[in-house]
Amino acid sequence: MKKVLGNSIIAHGLGLIIAFTYMLLTSPFDFGKLPNTVENSVIICLIGYLITANTLPRVSKYLLVERKYYILPVMTTVYAVILTVILLTRIDYSRPVLVHGFFISFLIFYTLGMVLKEHRKLKLVAIDNFDFQSLEHHKNIQLENLTDYEHLPNEHDGLVVDLHKELSVKQSKFVADCSINNIPVFHSESIREMVEGKVQTSHLSENAIGTLQPSPIYRGLKRGWESILIILTLPITLPIMALTALLIKIENPGPAIFIQERVGQGGKTFRIYKFRSMTIRPKNAVSKFATAEQARVTRIGKIIRKVRIDELPQFLNVLKGEMSLIGPRPEQRTFVKQFEQEISFYGYRHIVKPGITGWAQTVQGYADDTESTAEKLAHDLYYIKHLSFWLDMNIVIKTIRTMLTGFGAK
Repeated sequence: MKKVLGNSIIAHGLGLIIAFTYMLLTSPFDFGKLPNTVENSVIICLIGYLITANTLPRVSKYLLVERKYYILPVMTTVYAVILTVILLTRIDYSRPVLVHGFFISFLIFYTLGMVLKEHRKLKLVAIDNFDFQSLEHHKNIQLENLTDYEHLPNEHDGLVVDLHKELSVKQSKFVADCSINNIPVFHSESIREMVEGKVQTSHLSENAIGTLQPSPIYRGLKRGWESILIILTLPITLPIMALTALLIKIENPGPAIFIQERVGQGGKTFRIYKFRSMTIRPKNAVSKFATAEQARVTRIGKIIRKVRIDELPQFLNVLKGEMSLIGPRPEQRTFVKQFEQEISFYGYRHIVKPGITGWAQTVQGYADDTESTAEKLAHDLYYIKHLSFWLDMNIVIKTIRTMLTGFGAK
């Protein structure tokens, strides 16, 4: 049964039939006498199902995460977009049918996720010329040490080998045979990169740096959808920002907005806007990491930092084209100069616009020294290398988790 459901076409074909049947059975009208509102809603829910089925594997592929954790956020996003289209086009719809459609779709996706949990593991064989212990214990990878070079691993998803190390004649022939027979051959660092979500600077070469060049087409699209999203959410965010500014002024004298120069795309300096979460710093004070300034954080500041409300004024930076919603966090010029001397390839993170949130913030958390910043750079390079709509959506979902849990707040 699991093998049959492992075929996505069969699994989701069955899911569509179940969802369609359930919505008809829960409708108070007889089949054949369905009003337009019900018919439209059933079709809308089935379209939402198909969009979710196509989106889930694309969003959840990063870090080889379990899809069940992404089902509710992805479905909520899909339905939010669908409801927006419905309201804009004034399509007649039935609210109960949409609710039932959402419920049964979520149930189907979650059930498939649990049933196929083992089936979706990445099954790999490895030539033992690299340290694969960290990969071996990953919950979503099944890794076997290769001992037989006579039979191709047709039952596996691919072969892992360190292609930068010397191979024996037998091993080289085996790698070639796998490639000829359409069995994927993965460089060990590529799999490690997939698992850890970062690109180690120690493994960068001229060719690797070339692959870090993000797509110019998506960069243009990214600016567009981010700006539209900010404008559409202004009716919600503006009252929140007004209330935040008022509370800051009431608690502590001084401006509600904190303005500071940061380094952006191409190493150019720009002025970043944030809600002030600390008491006013004395003039000519030395720049410090946030962890060294905790004593200055106000009561309101602690709250707005935890849920990231302090970053909302940066929507203006995004609309001005100085920042993106998603990207590497911008640093102060003082720290940039320091890290460029201490960390190899640090300046390469400035190839894209800095972001309000980013891959490093949602995966790693806050960095407050050279060592943790080097780790942060590895995550930033991963983001630049894999920059895409689906990775951005993954980060959006992780950011929502961050806002709810306060992960990485300082």
